[in-house]
Amino acid sequence: MNSRVETEVSKLDTVKLAVALLLIVGGVVAFYLYPEQSTLLRTLGLLVVVGIAGAIAYQTDKGRQTWGFFQDAQIEVRKVVWPSRQETVQTTLLVILMVIVVALIMWLLDMFLGWAIRLLIGQ
Repeated sequence: MNSRVETEVSKLDTVKLAVALLLIVGGVVAFYLYPEQSTLLRTLGLLVVVGIAGAIAYQTDKGRQTWGFFQDAQIEVRKVVWPSRQETVQTTLLVILMVIVVALIMWLLDMFLGWAIRLLIGQ
């Protein structure tokens, strides 16, 4: 009995997700089918369709899980300790310096190998 209920809910969730996807595809197609209309109106229409599709998708189990994931991600981003401006500038300058040093090393290695090859082939 319980597996039958889960199957029915799962099928209904699949139908809801399919409807949401069809709405988004229809909105994008309509956006490009009516280029003579104002871009603002077409964009607003597309945003409305995406909002409706999102509301439909949220009614599914996967939709609620996805929404919960984004909420958890937002909480984790708030916990991040971002570097100060000074730390960012110092790190950026260090990276630039290291790129220059490695480029010089590679250039010198290339010159040495070119010289060695020319010496071996007698030019």
